[in-house]
Amino acid sequence: SLPLLQAARKRNSLNLLALNEAELEEQFVRGDGPGGQATNKTNNCVVLKHIPSGIVVKCHQTRSAEKNRKIAREILQEKVDLFYKGEDSDVFKEKKAAEKKKQEKKRRAKANLERKKLFKEMQELDKK
Repeated sequence: SLPLLQAARKRNSLNLLALNEAELEEQFVRGDGPGGQATNKTNNCVVLKHIPSGIVVKCHQTRSAEKNRKIAREILQEKVDLFYKGEDSDVFKEKKAAEKKKQEKKRRAKANLERKKLFKEMQELDKK
């Protein structure tokens, strides 16, 4: 189920399971990484745990604790949805669709490169 959880944080998912605030455990901790004093002295990193599933999300994307709370809840909602629905989840389906689109784009680029290479070879043969 680990690869499923990594598919989370994809947008446009409207059909997600709702989170019950009573099932959440929230903590504010000091963030880590670059940022110096702004990071090291403030507790604006949110750690959110969904107690029934045991899923933990840590969010420190902004300097605002409120924004981090909102983002953490969105991420957690998507991960919980993936945890319970698995491959039937909208998040999983979006991830698969994006992956397929990316592969198709790669295939087209490779085919285009081959055509260009053949064209150059044909031009060199015509010169001789």
